[in-house]
Amino acid sequence: MTNAAAGSGSSDPTMQVIPADECYRLLRTQQIGRIGVNAEHYPLVLPVNFAVDGTSLVIRTHPGTILRAAEHANVTFEVDEIDQRTRTGWSVLVRGQAEEVGEQHRAELVERTRATGVEPWAPGDKGHWLRLIPHDVSGRRIVPGELPSPVDPRAYL
Repeated sequence: MTNAAAGSGSSDPTMQVIPADECYRLLRTQQIGRIGVNAEHYPLVLPVNFAVDGTSLVIRTHPGTILRAAEHANVTFEVDEIDQRTRTGWSVLVRGQAEEVGEQHRAELVERTRATGVEPWAPGDKGHWLRLIPHDVSGRRIVPGELPSPVDPRAYL
């Protein structure tokens, strides 16, 4: 069914590619994202709190599935924002390698990682820090169709 048939009167929405620098700006506007890992013989996608440090993402987690599956592994990370009313939104996808940050790292990296201030929302011990070092960052935005110009009713007289 076309938009005209549906009675909306607007053209189709479009999909725009978001440049990498804007992807990082959008990432900085959010606190919750989803990390995708391979765990227990399945792809697993879980919500996590995060912060951005330069071009790296910092995640706090507990010593469980995410930490075991992500350590030195290629992972995906996604953040999005959707407006259901206007049917618009954006999504940023980060693909990269995750690494637990610990005392074996340079003191400056440990301090900088902790200084991001990631505060977990979920209860429990979240004392482990992961850094996601991006290999690729991409984003897409859904832009609503343009509304037609208003019609002057006098034009039909």
